[in-house]
Amino acid sequence: MAVDATAASASTPSSSPSLITISLGYFLQPWKVVTRQYPENRQTLRFPPRYRAMLMMIHDSQGFHRCTACKLCEKACPNGSIRVITRKGLIDGVNKLDQYIWRMDSCMLCNACVQACPFMALRMTHQFENAVYDRRLLVFNLNQYAGPPAKVLSAEPDAGKRRQMMEPRGRYDGPLPINESLRPVVSEAKETPAKDTPA
Repeated sequence: MAVDATAASASTPSSSPSLITISLGYFLQPWKVVTRQYPENRQTLRFPPRYRAMLMMIHDSQGFHRCTACKLCEKACPNGSIRVITRKGLIDGVNKLDQYIWRMDSCMLCNACVQACPFMALRMTHQFENAVYDRRLLVFNLNQYAGPPAKVLSAEPDAGKRRQMMEPRGRYDGPLPINESLRPVVSEAKETPAKDTPA
């Protein structure tokens, strides 16, 4: 059976370089390598604008947040990863933010909370290095202090009263992860004497 030479040459393109040529070129000129190595290139990593990796509460240069504890983000969360805890203000007695609990261990990173916030108090960051050995470290308290938002604190001229209205909060001041209290109970096994069975 004869094979058409023109058809065979058309099926195998001769203009494209071979794999050996590409590999040899990268070996001789390593600065042209397309593949980037992580984590050596951590400082030069670039992400798409809509990439979402971690939720953050925005604080200004004075450390004030914009959250009014309206709980719209908590209602918008499809799987209950956000819990907004309020308390009465120490001076005016009005409900203020106490703890803003975000559970990364159950979050889908859907961005619904950011879109639902009318005060633009939240945003998604590109911080993707979140691997931990203890899942309790995936439950965050996002507010740095318990108290009123920046609008109320900026309107107060007395620095002493501003300090009274703010109570510091730590990053891991929230509750335990989901089902953390439902740990398996291991009971001691009782040894039963072996019985001889008739042959």
